[in-house]
Parts: sequence; C-alpha cells; structure tokens
Amino acid sequence: MGQVTIYLDDETESRLKASAGSRGVPVSRWIAELVRERTATEWPEEVRRPAGAWPDFPDAEALRGGQGADLRREPF
Repeated sequence: MGQVTIYLDDETESRLKASAGSRGVPVSRWIAELVRERTATEWPEEVRRPAGAWPDFPDAEALRGGQGADLRREPF
C-alpha cells in the first residue's frame, strides 16, 4: 500500500475533516475514494443502470432509417 503526503491550507483541511467525519470514514479512506472516483475508467453504476430502461426508445437503425445514403468524401 502506498503512502502519500499532501499539504493543505487550513480551510481545505477543515473542510476535508468535516466531510470525512460526516461520512464516518477516516480522512485517508475519504481521499482514497475520491481518487478512485476521479480516476475511474468506466462509467459509474448510476449511469450504466438506466441503459436500456426504455424499451420503446428507437435503436440506432430506426433513428437513421430515413436519412438516406452518405455522400462520398473528397480525397485528401
């Protein structure tokens, strides 16, 4: 397990301790959770859960159905 030293101004330290205290977790755990959250490489469960929740929502093919064919791109 790594150990990190950070320097905070007094106001930020107070806010950190208050927030960790209100959640009932040690400051080190509060910071670790924040780092995990901010460096996550996947969407949070709260975002993924609603995916597919609307069965009547049209799929990509239905949305693009009436647009016609793409135009040919110009060469570089």
